Amino acid sequence: MKNLFEDYLIKQGYSVKTPSGNPSTVYDYIKRIDRVCLNENMTWNELAGQIYTVVTQYDIGGCKEELGRKSHNAVINALKRFGDFVDAK
Repeated sequence: MKNLFEDYLIKQGYSVKTPSGNPSTVYDYIKRIDRVCLNENMTWNELAGQIYTVVTQYDIGGCKEELGRKSHNAVINALKRFGDFVDAK
């Protein structure tokens, strides 16, 4: 599922590399989803099945809002894009 999400992000126009050649948004979002899976003790497939619950927890007003706001909201943004990916499947 991780590879499918990567392909989805690339097709949506997210950056693979920065101008200086470093990994960019695509790999950052994958890393953030990996970290959420670890924190929630879930596989990617399990997260996909509970994505709306997890997004609610990490979003504004949720019990894990502070985690969602890390790195300029990168965590919640990654979760929301993962939700878009799940919807598109």
